[in-house]
Amino acid sequence: MQMPLPASPIRACGYSLREGSPEFDDLGLSLDEAEALGVDVVELPVHGWHLIVGGRVLTDRLADLTRALSGRKLGYTVHGPLAINLMDVPERLARHEAVLEASIEITGAIGSDTLVIHSGIVREHGDDIELAYARQRDALARAGDKAAAAGITLCVENVFRTGGARETASPLKLAGQLAAIDHAAVKATLDVSHAFIRCAETRLDPLAEIAELVPYVAHLHLHDSFGRPSELWTRSSAEAAAFGDGDLHLPIGWGGIDWQAVVETVTLNPGVTAILELNPRHWREIGPQVPALRTLAARFRGLDTAVAA
Repeated sequence: MQMPLPASPIRACGYSLREGSPEFDDLGLSLDEAEALGVDVVELPVHGWHLIVGGRVLTDRLADLTRALSGRKLGYTVHGPLAINLMDVPERLARHEAVLEASIEITGAIGSDTLVIHSGIVREHGDDIELAYARQRDALARAGDKAAAAGITLCVENVFRTGGARETASPLKLAGQLAAIDHAAVKATLDVSHAFIRCAETRLDPLAEIAELVPYVAHLHLHDSFGRPSELWTRSSAEAAAFGDGDLHLPIGWGGIDWQAVVETVTLNPGVTAILELNPRHWREIGPQVPALRTLAARFRGLDTAVAA
C-alpha cells in the first residue's frame, strides 16, 4: 500500500517590496519587476506609505492604492506599521489599536487576507511585564474579531529587543500568548533571523524556541544574518554587514543561519506564505534571490495528512 507524500505547506512565495515613494507613485514599476521575476505574492510596506493619519484611513489615497494594485497577476500580503505596540502603557494603547484597526481596513480594501504586525515591546521601566502581555492578549483578541469579520488573518511577527527595550516575546513566549488567545484569525509570522537574534540576547536555544512557535505559523519572513544582536557602533548598514552585526536582512546564503537545521525543525501547517525580506541595499540580488527563496521554501516539510489508499 503506497502512501502519498504530504503536499507542500507553502502556498505562495514572494518578497517584500521596497518602500519607494511614500506616496506609492512608483509602485507600478515595483509591481512590473515582481511580475517579471515570476513571484506569486508581494508584501506591501503599508508602514512606509501615507495611508493613515491619527488612526484614520485616508480614503482617497487608499483608492489610489487599490487602483494601482488592480489587474495584476500577484497576490498581496500587508505589513502594518512597525510602531504598533499592543504592550504599550494603558494611556497610549487606544492609539495603537486605532492604527491596527485602520491597517485591517486597508488590508481588506486591497483584497489581501494577511496582515503582519510586530509583537509588542515593553520599554517603560515602571511597567509590569506580565500585565503588558495581558494587555496585548486582550488587544489581539479584539483585533482578531475585526480581522476575522474581514476575512483576514492577523499574523504576529516575533522580533527582538531594540531601542533599550526591556522585553519582547521570544518565539516560545509568543507561542504561549497565541495559545492563550486561541483565536482562529490570530496566528504567527515566523521571522527566522529575528528568532536567532532574540534567542542570542538571552542565551536561549533558537531551534527549540522556533519549534514551539511552529504550530501557530501562517506566514514566514526569510532573510539571512549571523544571528547576533547589534553590539557594535557602525556608521551604516554596509559597515554592519561587514561586521555581521545585527538584523541585516541579507540575501539568503550570505549569513550564518543554519538553514538545514531550521528546515529540519520546522514542520508547517498547510497554506503558509513565504516572504523574502531583503535590505534594499542588496536589491541587485533580487533576481537570483527569487529562485533561492523557492528552493529554501521547498525544503520545509508539511504535516503529513496522507491517508491510507
